[in-house]
Amino acid sequence: MLIDYHTHHVRCGHAIGELEDYVKRGIEIGLAQLGLSDHMPLLHVDPATYFPGMAMPMEELPRYAEECLKLKEKYKGQIDIRVGLEGDYIEGYETEIKRIIDVYPWDYVIGSVHFLGEWDISDYRQLEGWEGREIYEVYAQYYDAVSKAARTGFYDFMGHLDVIKRYGYKPEQDPWELEVAALEAVREQGLAIEINASGLRMPCDEMFPSRRMLEYCFKRGIPVTIGSDAHQPERLGQYLDQAVSLLKEIGFNELATFSARKRQLIPF
Repeated sequence: MLIDYHTHHVRCGHAIGELEDYVKRGIEIGLAQLGLSDHMPLLHVDPATYFPGMAMPMEELPRYAEECLKLKEKYKGQIDIRVGLEGDYIEGYETEIKRIIDVYPWDYVIGSVHFLGEWDISDYRQLEGWEGREIYEVYAQYYDAVSKAARTGFYDFMGHLDVIKRYGYKPEQDPWELEVAALEAVREQGLAIEINASGLRMPCDEMFPSRRMLEYCFKRGIPVTIGSDAHQPERLGQYLDQAVSLLKEIGFNELATFSARKRQLIPF
């Protein structure tokens, strides 16, 4: 079964294509399930003075949910649409995040860490944030945030778990202990992770997470779902064939899917 649970659309400000464009593309490439999962609005910075195009405005959130639900009904029988949200974890803003998650009928919520304070480590415009920092300490701060996100109980699976490597900044000290601690937090909370294929088009040239993290997930019984992190319709499903091949090599034979915040494992 071909699925893609991580996609972004024009509302987020840094993607192109309407939601329906992704649905039509999903039908075209034969997706059985398509997850719509745009970014949660910014909570901890002022969108008017921050970097532009980071996430959908707060006033668009109800419109986003409504449109997703309409498309789910409109295309029933052609493609199985799952309505999701990438719910950025911001330490100290747990109450606000929970309010957004609780008020809408999501099929799933992705837990992702992009921000360390006001620094978005995934934004190419903010690479100067690495200047003057000890790389291992940044990794430690990042994986601590991932663990805290997992423990909130807000999320169904954790997204692009090692996205901290996106731009090729690597510490001299092996961060494996940090990675394992984050994965154990995921396991203890009964969450899944995603294999996010978009890393293959990033400077790191490796999917998120790394093979060794996926192998650890397999050994520890952590379920995996799959996503392209497409920001334009043409990239829907991109590299997912390679992701599936890697999962099969490791030993996975099931993917996690989600409906009404409940997980179901399906064979692939």
